[in-house]
Amino acid sequence: MTGHVIISHGLESGPGASKASALAKVAGQLGWTHERPDYRDLDSAGPLGDVRSRIHRLAERAHLVTRRPLVLAGSSMGAYISAHVSREVPVNGLFLMAPPVALDVEPRTLKAAMVPTRIIHGWEDELIPALDVVRWAQRRLDPVLLVPDSHRLAAHVEFCAEEFGRFLQMLSA
Repeated sequence: MTGHVIISHGLESGPGASKASALAKVAGQLGWTHERPDYRDLDSAGPLGDVRSRIHRLAERAHLVTRRPLVLAGSSMGAYISAHVSREVPVNGLFLMAPPVALDVEPRTLKAAMVPTRIIHGWEDELIPALDVVRWAQRRLDPVLLVPDSHRLAAHVEFCAEEFGRFLQMLSA
């Protein structure tokens, strides 16, 4: 069984970013439909952009999806909003790359539905300490893959895509 994936980009990025494109390619190869909403218009509204409007936009897109299962995936701010939307829209999985576990805006802390979740984070992330993400994931018993990389995970784009493919295959089984 295949479903639909919504891939959300991070701040200072866009729907054509390398990780979003790599995940979309893998999803398509596995027969999943996918979309990549554009949040760039909201990201210019301050240092962290308009987080609430990002959450609202993703929730609207997710509510329109009729093909199941539904998976939300994202990097950084895209991971943050994906996790939050999972609490208001039924999803079958979350794929989070470099998720901020706390921000200096509302909502302040990362919250997510208790669904199958995979997290990839860089040991050398200069914005979000790896151990903070490990502690967050530990409370939920979520698997975390820690790689020797920075916040952008630029050296691990293909690795992220491969892990995403394994995650979708696991959900399809």
